[in-house]
Parts: sequence; structure tokens; C-alpha cells
Amino acid sequence: MARARNMKNTFITENPSPFFHYLLSLSPLASLVNSPKKTSRNNHKLCTPQNLSKLFLSLLFSFAFLGFSILTFLLTSQASSFSSSSCCPTSPSSPFSSPSFKSSEFSLVTLASLFSTVKDDGDEPSLSNSVMVPLPAHGVVGNNVSEEEREFWKQPDGEGYRPCLDFSIGYRKASSKISKAKRRFLVVVASGGLNQQRNQIVDAVVIARILEAALVVPVLQVNMIWGDESEFSDLFDVKHFKRTLQADVRVVSSLPSTHLMSRQTIETKIPYHVSPLWIRSRFFRQVRNLAAKLNEDGVLVLKGLDSKLSKNLPSDLQKLRCKVAFHALRYAAPIMELGNQLAGRMWIEGPFIALHLRLEKDVWVRTGCLTGLGTEYDDIITKAQASQPEYLTGKLNMTCIQRRLAGLCPLNALEMARLLKALGAPRSARLFIAGGEPFGGNQALQPLVAEFPKFVTKEMLAQDGELSQYINKSSALAAIDYIVSLSSDVFVPSHGGNMGRAMQGHRAYVGHRKYIKPNKRSMIHFFDDTSISDAEFRSIMRKLHNKSQGQPELRTNRRDRDVIAYPIPECMCKHSTGIF
Repeated sequence: MARARNMKNTFITENPSPFFHYLLSLSPLASLVNSPKKTSRNNHKLCTPQNLSKLFLSLLFSFAFLGFSILTFLLTSQASSFSSSSCCPTSPSSPFSSPSFKSSEFSLVTLASLFSTVKDDGDEPSLSNSVMVPLPAHGVVGNNVSEEEREFWKQPDGEGYRPCLDFSIGYRKASSKISKAKRRFLVVVASGGLNQQRNQIVDAVVIARILEAALVVPVLQVNMIWGDESEFSDLFDVKHFKRTLQADVRVVSSLPSTHLMSRQTIETKIPYHVSPLWIRSRFFRQVRNLAAKLNEDGVLVLKGLDSKLSKNLPSDLQKLRCKVAFHALRYAAPIMELGNQLAGRMWIEGPFIALHLRLEKDVWVRTGCLTGLGTEYDDIITKAQASQPEYLTGKLNMTCIQRRLAGLCPLNALEMARLLKALGAPRSARLFIAGGEPFGGNQALQPLVAEFPKFVTKEMLAQDGELSQYINKSSALAAIDYIVSLSSDVFVPSHGGNMGRAMQGHRAYVGHRKYIKPNKRSMIHFFDDTSISDAEFRSIMRKLHNKSQGQPELRTNRRDRDVIAYPIPECMCKHSTGIF
């Protein structure tokens, strides 16, 4: 039985701070801790003026210390409460979800606290603290708001779905060995834009897990279109990436000296939709047989990984995908800080729509579509497509008209404006336009601005010099767009693309924020039909998009259904306590 003198006091630290000793020495409690026992003969000296003064000061300091402790506890409780609920829909009683909530009443102090960075002081960060969450959705206020407008800003019903990355017992047992891998190493070269690279990084972690290999921090290939030379550490928090995944895969910053001179196995021709079985049979035996000879082999380099790993994987690997995408891939601190500042400036003014407009020149060239800006601009795009056929994606035997009717072209500014109006967006709605410089400049945006004059971009939100460090850094700028867009009340992409899919899944994962996915294939021919009235057009658009506004949607086994865009059911559970 333990002796009483060895028991730890649950309210006082084992090694109290000097400040605590100082307060204790002034307190009447000091006599119980430090003073020798007094006889009754000394009691008549207790009421001297000098002792009364000391008693008054000790009481004053004691109450001050008590008040400080209570205040600290309350603030900590508030922060914990927000952290535990921020990844789920706000409760009906929350001031953020109340229809009477006014953004102007939300103090800047509270806004700053929502954006405060959670420090991971433990060995492994909590999943509840590692996910990037949006600011609360706004309610609609005022008696002059139409029912149509209320319906537009209304958030979808999450139906009780919450994140739940409950890995199987078999996965967790295998992790103790895999997370300590030191003989086999996987190097992945990720190409494309930011969100395309994110997809490849997610799959790189999964493949490292399949091969039971350590993953070297992925190499980002210089973007041939934008000339962005950013490295992984420029865009993402490397320390957080490693620590979040330390129970799943060992991540190292570079190859160890024992492998620097080893003969590398480089694979560039990977077929689409490969399975874990294909990966093991192709690489694992080869790498394992040679791994004993560390100076000869033990390193596998993968290039051209985009969309090569199957979308249909075992449940544990799907959960790992979600863990990487929504928890491990946190943007670097400078990007997060600036993105949060811009999001706060946009959010504090009230509800807003984020539009991801893909109107850049390279997008028109790659999609094989035309801008709709007239012959002058379309001729430039046509010549670029002819001179750079390697950039063209999708079916090569389709004309630009066929591509548009098939829903393969981005919506231009005019089409986006008509869609928003038909779905009930008020003219007073504030728009945040994400994306690069539109081909055609202001002329390309004019039809949208004419209908919705209250629009801003990250360049307009930023103050002097805030974006200067990211000139010619397209990936960092795309990350800032992502952060601001995540906190929007409504998100609408003009083209599917990697950011659209990432935003779709992320907004679902943090509580099913409204996400309008344009049904381009079904709606595009109505844009060209001049015989239908505006009322008919509105009715058609609403019917087409009634079930594609961010409601919970189960992932199916279709090849294009990525768990990152459709996290239900592998990564989100119904009626579950979840991970938050």
C-alpha cells in the first residue's frame, strides 16, 4: 500500500513556480505549510497592526490569484469548447447559427480567438485540433429579406454525420512496425498545381503505407505553366505533417546517408486506377529483395502519380487518405496567417459567396474550350491549343462545341451570373473571386460584375505589401484562395477541377457547408435557349441543383468518386461521437 507521503497532490504541481511560493508566503495558509507550531502563549501577538497589515495584503494577493485562476480556466474552457465543436455544424442555440446573429456584433477579439493557432505540444497532435475549420456560417437578418434569399443562404442539413477515423485493430497493430521503417524509402515527385500536388501527396502516403516504406518529404516539381519553384516546406507545415502521420507512416526530411549512393528504382509509367495488390506485386518484392543491400537499392522513386492510385481502396487506406488531406496537410504558418487575416476581413462584413472562376488562359487551352469573349480572344486560344496539344486534357476527338455541351468546359462569367441569379442570390451578395488572372482581364469579368457589383479578390482584400512575398508563387496564392473560400457561406466552382473537389470534401468534413456543384451537362443547353422565360429558367436551374448543394452524399464505387471529395461513409459516421 502506498505511503501517504509519496502521494501527489492533485491541485498543486509537484514543483510549484517561484511565483506560487511568493503568494503562498503572503497567505495565511503559509502557517500551515512553513511555520513551526506556536504555543498558546504567542496568540496575543497575532493582532498587532503589523500583522493585520500583512493579513490584509495576503488576502488581497490571494483573491487576485484566485480571480486570475478562474479567468484562465474560463478562457481555456471556451477555447476547448470551440475546438470540440468547430468541425461539426453549429448547434441551433449557437449565436453563430441564429438567424438574428449580426456579424457587426461579433467583436474583433472573438474573431482573433477563432483564428488562433493551436499549438501541438504533445508527441502526437490531436486530430480534433489539426483540421482546418471555417469561420461560422452567418444567419440572414431583417424583415426585408425575401424567402428566396433566405433559401439561398440556408445551410444544408448534415444529417448527424461527423468525422470518424476509427482504424481497424489490424491496421493499428501493423502500424508499430510500419511507422519505424528504416530500410525501404519512397520518394515521390509531385507535379501540377497546388491541389493536384495535394492529391499526389495524399496518394504518396498511402503507397508508402502499402509498401511498408518510409516516405521522404515529397518533392514538388517546378510548374511548367506558372514557373512556380516552391518546395514542400514553402507551402506546408513539415513538422505538423510528420507528427500527424507518425502512427501511420514514417516521414523523413531526406534520405539517410546509407541510401544516398544507392541505386534507385525509378518508375514513371504507372497505369491508372492501380490497386494495393498491383503495387505490392510490382514494387514490394523487388524493393524487399534488394533492401538488404542498402548500397545497391532500397529507394523507389515515383513520378507521374496523379490519379494513378485507385479511388476504391480498403477502408483503412481510405481513412488514411482523409487523415492526410484534412489533418496532415496544414499550410505553412505564414500562408495560414495571411489567409486567415483575409478571410476575417471578408467574413466580418457578413455572408459571402466564394466563386472559383477558372478563366485563366491555360485553363481554356487545356480544356479545349473557347472563352466566349469574341473572335479576337478565341483565335488566340485556338492557336495555343494547336501549338501545345500535349496540354490538352480529356477526349481529343471532340470539338469545342461538343465539349461545352458535354459539360467539360468552365462556366464563363456570364453563365455564372445567370446561374447565381436563378438560384436566388441577391444582387447585394458579396462575392470573393478565387483563381488566377482571367484571360481577357476586366472584360472577362464584366457580365458577372454587372449583376453582382460587390466583388473582391485576394489582391483587393490584401493591404499594401501583404502579398508581395508571393509574387510569382501561384501555389501559395492558390492556398490563400483556399483558406478564404473555406469560410464562405456558399462556394461555387465554375469548373470541377482539383480545388473544386478538395473544397467539396473539406466543406462536407467540417459540417456540410453549402457547396453548389453546377450541373453543366444538364443545364448548358438552356443557356442557349432564348425561347424560355426568366421564370422558367429559374425553375429549371433550381430543380437541377436541388440535390447538389452540399447535402451528405455517399461515395460510390465509381472510378471518379474520390473519398477526398466524398468522405461518407469511410471517413464520416452517422450518430457517432466522432473524433472531435
